[in-house]
Amino acid sequence: MNLPYRPMALILVAVSFFAIVLGRAQAGGGHFYTPVADAVVKEECASCHLAFSPAMLPASSWKRMMGDLQNHFGEDTSVDAATAAAITAYLTANAADTGGRNFSSKLLRGVSFASAPQRITELPKWVDEHGKVPAWEWKHKDVRSKSNCLACHRDAERGYYDE
Repeated sequence: MNLPYRPMALILVAVSFFAIVLGRAQAGGGHFYTPVADAVVKEECASCHLAFSPAMLPASSWKRMMGDLQNHFGEDTSVDAATAAAITAYLTANAADTGGRNFSSKLLRGVSFASAPQRITELPKWVDEHGKVPAWEWKHKDVRSKSNCLACHRDAERGYYDE
């Protein structure tokens, strides 16, 4: 007796599942960036901060950053040459202007890839979207830095930067 309803129930379950998945993928509009999947990059970069998606910067920014690890935003984050080469290869292969496009064009709109900043927090789109955050909030004990995305974006490690 329930056989005619079974296909309809399966269709409804499938539609509901895909609606949830697609809705989550679109959460925050253009605020999803494929998270870091490389174990070495995760280990080395995430030991100090969120391992930022390579799609948030063009390859030229990653190359400049990786070329000066002795002065990585005031810290010496040097690694051996093989590790640096592996990290650089991953970051540049998945950078905004190569493999990691997703929503990168929105974040990098109006930025010259050749002279893009190394700090994601200096990108015009980032500045525009975070300009409404009062200065005192950046100094809050749970935030402390503009690069501490996890303080406000709880799913940033999974690539979601909606609030």
